Amino acid sequence: MKKITILLISFFLIQAYNAHALNTSAKQAILMDVNSGQVLFKKNENEKISPASITKIMTSIIAFDLIKSGELKLNEKFLVTNKAWRMAKQGYSSMFIVPNDRITVLNLLKGIIIASGNDACIALAEGIAGSEAAFASMMNDKAKSIGMINTNFSNSSGIYSEDNYSTVSDIALMSVYLIKEFPELYKMYAERTFTWDRTGGNPITQSNRNTLLYKNSKVDGIKTGHLNDSGYSLAATMLVNNRRILSVISGTNSQKERARESLKLLNHAIITTELLLVKKENPLFSINTWNGKKSSIKLELEKDLYITYSKRRSRDIKIYLEVSEPIKDHFKASDQLGVLRIKDKNGLDIKQPLFATEDFKKINFIKRFFNSIGFLVWG
Repeated sequence: MKKITILLISFFLIQAYNAHALNTSAKQAILMDVNSGQVLFKKNENEKISPASITKIMTSIIAFDLIKSGELKLNEKFLVTNKAWRMAKQGYSSMFIVPNDRITVLNLLKGIIIASGNDACIALAEGIAGSEAAFASMMNDKAKSIGMINTNFSNSSGIYSEDNYSTVSDIALMSVYLIKEFPELYKMYAERTFTWDRTGGNPITQSNRNTLLYKNSKVDGIKTGHLNDSGYSLAATMLVNNRRILSVISGTNSQKERARESLKLLNHAIITTELLLVKKENPLFSINTWNGKKSSIKLELEKDLYITYSKRRSRDIKIYLEVSEPIKDHFKASDQLGVLRIKDKNGLDIKQPLFATEDFKKINFIKRFFNSIGFLVWG
């Protein structure tokens, strides 16, 4: 297999950085680059925790799925039951809805996402599934479908239950699904305040409980949580130059600590690592053909390729096109004709197939004959 070397070092941001070993006071944590899916740091990532109000991410996902499919409308209204109303009476976080009122799906979602209203969760769950138990079943089906193997939901709000548990690793999967599948609806998670004209009182305004939204302009989500058994938790994400970093932590002792530790993780990823994007279509991805109407054929990846790497290792990265040239056999568009290989001196070795972008078309017999004679004479 002939190897064509393409050096992309000149396109990298070369920086010398003396990174210190990353650690966190959180009992459980995971840090990842959403674009590449690469985990940059983990600590007790599969340890069972109570997700608390982070549960509400899945509650919104169920609604977002139905909105995306057209089965649910943002202006649709759901009836508020006594069960939903009692959440505020019992002292849980609420958007302060009242019995027999009808609230739009949009307001309920903002009450869940921004105000972290447990009452809004129950109203939405009952409106969608008829009961909170049936809604929890939908949540568990969705969790399994996106690979959350260590999670079970027993309610829509995250109030304490032995049967409502997850891990920071599963919460990261859930968060990535939310961000990638619903880019427009996800923008609600970045809103700092929520005002609605409640029935029987003046308009009420509540602030987002994610304090990172006020501390860093690059942070645009996601959700806080707190229960006595698992401490303070936070799924947080930062978007910097179209690169998204996600952290999920649990087991901190205060709101300030969870904010500080989350920012520390997110900033560490931005400072110490870089994201390499290899586009699906690249003019350098081409190979020579034999007896074809075109002397060369362009190749492409199945999709854009993202790779997260240490900035200190950027000088070592090399990219190779591995193909057998010239291509003599007939081929069709989408047939694999080569491999893109990305390596460095520290064990990085990524291989991605390259596919033909068009069918092979032969030249006529006479031209093929003279090509063969020329090959025999001159090689």
